[in-house]
Amino acid sequence: MRPYLVRPTAAVDIARAYAWYERQRDGLGEEFLVENRAAMQAVVEAPTAYAVLHRQTRRALVRRFPYGLFFRLMDDVVVFVACFHTRRRPESWKRRG
Repeated sequence: MRPYLVRPTAAVDIARAYAWYERQRDGLGEEFLVENRAAMQAVVEAPTAYAVLHRQTRRALVRRFPYGLFFRLMDDVVVFVACFHTRRRPESWKRRG
């Protein structure tokens, strides 16, 4: 398995989404985290399976939730730069890459 790093800004994105889902229904935030971790695991196992969207930034979708995990492969390390709602403006995650 490749090493990976979650940038602080991506961790904040994930925490905010978790909190929002928990406010909607008790336990839903935890379900989001489970799916988010599964998406991260899939990325770490095969990062080049995901298409480059912009300047070497790739995206993996989070199953069951309208979120994308944006990441870059830097040397042999997967760096998660953002976790954004798929309806959010693309400029938001592009600034992070």
